[in-house]
Amino acid sequence: MTVTRRNVVLGALAAPALLALPRGAAHAAAPVDLKISHQFPGGTLTEGDFRDRLCRVFAAEVEKRTNGALKGTVFPGSSLMKTNAQFSALRKGALDMSLYPLSYAGGEVPEVNIGLMPGVVTNYEQGTAWKSAPVGKVLADLLMDKGIKIVSWIWQAGGVAGRSTPLVEPADAKGMKVRGGSREMDMVLKAAGAAVISLPSNEIYAAMQTGALDAAMTSSTSLISFRLEEVAKTLTTGRGKAYWFMLEPLLISRSIFEGLPKDMQDVIMTVGAEMEKFGTEAAKVDDQDVARIYAKAGAQVSDLSADTVKRWQDIARETAWKDYAARSDSCAKILKLAEQAL
Repeated sequence: MTVTRRNVVLGALAAPALLALPRGAAHAAAPVDLKISHQFPGGTLTEGDFRDRLCRVFAAEVEKRTNGALKGTVFPGSSLMKTNAQFSALRKGALDMSLYPLSYAGGEVPEVNIGLMPGVVTNYEQGTAWKSAPVGKVLADLLMDKGIKIVSWIWQAGGVAGRSTPLVEPADAKGMKVRGGSREMDMVLKAAGAAVISLPSNEIYAAMQTGALDAAMTSSTSLISFRLEEVAKTLTTGRGKAYWFMLEPLLISRSIFEGLPKDMQDVIMTVGAEMEKFGTEAAKVDDQDVARIYAKAGAQVSDLSADTVKRWQDIARETAWKDYAARSDSCAKILKLAEQAL
């Protein structure tokens, strides 16, 4: 059977629950309902953007394993609160959970820009290894100090949708208006001669439609879910290798998490860990599907060579990496650990 982004199956659903509360352990109080917010299009447990599906499967599994004592309600499309407000709300305990592009919070916590540092992660294996590597431990501890706990580590490769002209090599960027997705990616684009535009991924379509953007870098999943093939004539994929990798973890407010009973905390973290395999597999499927979808729409599709990735990485090393490391001792430490994981 051909695997598509619509039929990636979460193995955890078919397997016995690894951790569940016994029947008699349901809490006497009314069920706890966690509000889970994200900016991506809504769907169902089995259809739509995998990030929305991941949140829904997480909520369903948590409810199942706590016998209804702990539930989750998913609010897609920034319907609960605006995209950029979610990180601060998590820190304050005003939002329970969010699947959030970590680099969006770089203005508030500069260290998290490592989550979309061009060229630091170039394949899924490197990203997956962060969770147990020193860089991941330092990043997780930093977020805990800021009031947020990582529940699931989710990485996504990204590509470039072009309104008319392909953006493959750094030289292609000269004179183009490009959305990079992070402060650091913007620095690399500027060094390559582009004018940068900053906006969330759910605003790319309108900007490209009006000509405010010539090209946009975003995850393969967003390239599909936001239907950018309708306004793009070119695509540079992230399949196989990429210099654009984004950390989009499932997060929970530390104050909310620590206010829950230990048994509920354990269920959250166990189910969260199971979601990581689902997320990686679904992201890889989307890396392939995006090329098929854009080609079908008539777009010119290009892949990246190892040499091209290195050229982007070299620019990043001399611009974004240096700038990030100079921002604070904490940033310098995180970058050094990230380089060790390359």
